[in-house]
Parts: sequence; C-alpha cells; structure tokens
Amino acid sequence: MMVQPTDIDVWIADHVVTMNPGHEILSPGAVAVGGQRILAVGSPEEVVAGAGGSARMRRLDDRVLMPGLVNALHHSGMLRGTAEHLPVWEWLRLHIDPMHRVLAPEDAEAAAWMCYAEGLLSGTTTVVDMWRYMDGAARAAAELGNRLVAVNYVGTAPGYDYFDSLDDNERILTEWSGAAGGRIVPWVGLEHPFYADAAGMRRAVAMARDFGTGFYTHCSEGRDEVAEFDARYGAKPLFALEKLGVLDLPRVMLAHAVWLDDDEIELAAERGVSVSHNPVSNMKLASGMAPVDEFLSAGMNVGLGTDGEKENNNLDMFEEMKAASLLGKLRTMDAAAMDSWTVLEMATIGGARALGLADEIGSLEAGKQADFIAVDTRTPLISDGPYANIHHNLVHAVRGSDVTTSVIAGQVVVENGRLVNADLDELIGRVRDLVPDLFRRRSDYLAAAETLPGAVSAL
Repeated sequence: MMVQPTDIDVWIADHVVTMNPGHEILSPGAVAVGGQRILAVGSPEEVVAGAGGSARMRRLDDRVLMPGLVNALHHSGMLRGTAEHLPVWEWLRLHIDPMHRVLAPEDAEAAAWMCYAEGLLSGTTTVVDMWRYMDGAARAAAELGNRLVAVNYVGTAPGYDYFDSLDDNERILTEWSGAAGGRIVPWVGLEHPFYADAAGMRRAVAMARDFGTGFYTHCSEGRDEVAEFDARYGAKPLFALEKLGVLDLPRVMLAHAVWLDDDEIELAAERGVSVSHNPVSNMKLASGMAPVDEFLSAGMNVGLGTDGEKENNNLDMFEEMKAASLLGKLRTMDAAAMDSWTVLEMATIGGARALGLADEIGSLEAGKQADFIAVDTRTPLISDGPYANIHHNLVHAVRGSDVTTSVIAGQVVVENGRLVNADLDELIGRVRDLVPDLFRRRSDYLAAAETLPGAVSAL
C-alpha cells in the first residue's frame, strides 16, 4: 500500500529501536517520514516499496535509529562548575537564588540557546525547561528546532518576588501555546510549594485548570522538606499538595520526589501524578535515592531528567540513563533492578506519557511526530536472542557525543554531529561574553546583603 504524502524521506539504519509496546527492534529497519509525521516503520524493503519511487533515501550506515530523548527536568543556565559540594538548600541559598535576583533577560535567553543546543547534539529532542524570561527560551526552541515544555520559574511568597510571576506565566501560556508548529507547550510552574503563598497557589492551580495545561513543581527533593511540610500544612508533602488542590488537576509532574513514602506513592498513582527522576543531580546534591522501582510498581508515569547544568554538570541523557540504572541497582542491592528496557522507556515513551504527549512522541510508530535520533555505535550489536545487546549498549555504553543526527517534526536539526540552525561557537561565545557581568552582579548583591535570604531561611 502506498503511503502519503508524495514528499517522503525514507531513513534506513542498521538497527531501528522502535520503543513500541513490544520493544520491537528492526535489523535493518526503515522509517518513512512525510511532513512532520512518521508514515511507516518496518523493514527497508517494505517501507521503500510503500513509499514509491520518488521518495528520498537517507542511509544511516553503522547507526542505531531510535526515538528522540525526553529530558523531563532541565533548568537552563550558565553556572556550570561554580556551585559545588553543597547540599540542596545551602546550594540554593548561596548560589542559585542570588543568581536569580540579578539574572537579566539576555542572560536567560543566551543560556537557553546554549543548553538546548547541547541537548540536541546529545540526542534530546524534547526538553522540559523550568527557567526564567521564557520568551527568550521559546525563541531559542523555535529557531533551533527542539520541542519545549516551557515552565516559568515562579515564586509568589513574600521574599521571592525576584522570580518570574504568575502574570509572566499566564502571558507565556497565552502567547506561546502551540507556537512553532506545536513544538512549544507552556505549563504552569511553581519553583517549589515553599516559594508560594496561599493566594499564589490557588491562582496557579486555577491557571493550569483554565488553560488545560500541566502543573510542574519540585517536591520532596530533600529530606528536610518532609518535616517542613508537616509544620506548614500538618501533612506529608503529597497530601499537602492534595489539600492545596494540586492533585485535582489532570496533569501534574513533580521533580525529584526522593522522599515520598508508600502512602504518598499510592496517592500519586491513584491521582495520576507523574515524577521526573534525576539521579545525577540527586547524587551530586546528596538529596537521596528516589524509590523509582516503587513508583513504577504502583503504576506511576516516570520520566528521566538531567536537572540543570549547574547541578549535573552536563545535559547528557545517555549518561543519565546509565546513572539511573546503576543507582537503582545500588539502592535495592539487586543487579537486575532498573533493567535497560525500563530505563530506555523512562527516557523516551515514559517521559512522553508523563507529559501527556505519548500519542505524539516517545516511540517510532506510524502517525506519530517524526522525532528520532541516530547513534553511531561500532561495537558488535545483536538485535535478538539470548545475547541481544542493543538496549544494554544504549543505556550503559553510549554517550551523547555518539549522536550524529537529530530529527524533530521531520526536520533535520543535527546532521553529522553539527547543529543545522545555529553556530555552536557563536552560542558559546555569547555566553562567555555575558558570564563575567552576571557573576559580578551576583557578587555585588551578596556583598550588599545583610542576610542571605532564600531557601534555607524559608525552611
């Protein structure tokens, strides 16, 4: 049967990892793309025959073709390697919140351009970015070609008015929803429930409901939060969010959720709450080991995220997959825990489910958006049988630098390991020009402050 439309690209690779419900691997395999969407997935012979004689053949020799990765928690920035060796709340107080006090729109936009470029070059096609001055972030995504779930970094409690406001968030929802051919999807964001007063929380919940979009916040990242939630709300963190009306929303994602207990996990599963697991950040900030096996066993949607460049210190989702698998094994003392397919799902279709986008992205299936990447791997690969190793190598051996091609909505955005829509050196140069003044302004603020406001004093 002929596929339509007539303007078709057929991508042929040594192996195609579909991430469909059966975890089907095609060796060799092919994907036909027309416009933004996948038209067919199958053997090269059947896909080429169905595409017709006018289709363009794009061969990816010595490559594994797979769905683009979904980074379910990211904060753009330019502080890499300058905020080290501190637990999360001290890290926020001494480094991150003072930076937000002096951050300028041009800083935020330059950081978004650089971070999205890093993600694209290492296989991330969809990024959930909780960041500032989101017009600049949206412009960067629109030009570079990535998908962006744009989440304003909002604070509404007294003392946190230096973050984005709910007015900023509402304007982004109004002006950017569905922009760039549907690649930009704004959500409602609160940096943390502790950064919101009662009126702000009510308005944030109402905005998410009225705009029919998702609600994103950090929760239970550090152990100290559990006692503080009890002091403020007389409840465990997730039950406090239920009291505040957050769980009444159709789509809620929590970053980290390291310290949720069994009762909270049961409630999250019942109410459809999703989690972003961030193993590298959780280890670096000594936040703890999230009970991911329990999340999955309860039926929760779990995505995988790098967190920001300052708490990781890179945006390589392949490294994040390896860390997730190894940390899961260590936490349970079970070498079979967090197996390769489980982790690959978290980084692709699991992240898509958590965002409510599983009908569009996360797997290579006919009718979905044509979001995929090609990975250069020269190690011997076996696609089936007792020694099948492609999925294991993708999780445990591949690095982001092995990505050679990234395609989003049918458009090539990385080719032969280079950005198509921007010059990486120029993006890095722009950040280098801005960083000294950002650090000077932050130092001036800290020197002038009589006390250090922020997360620690709020706890």
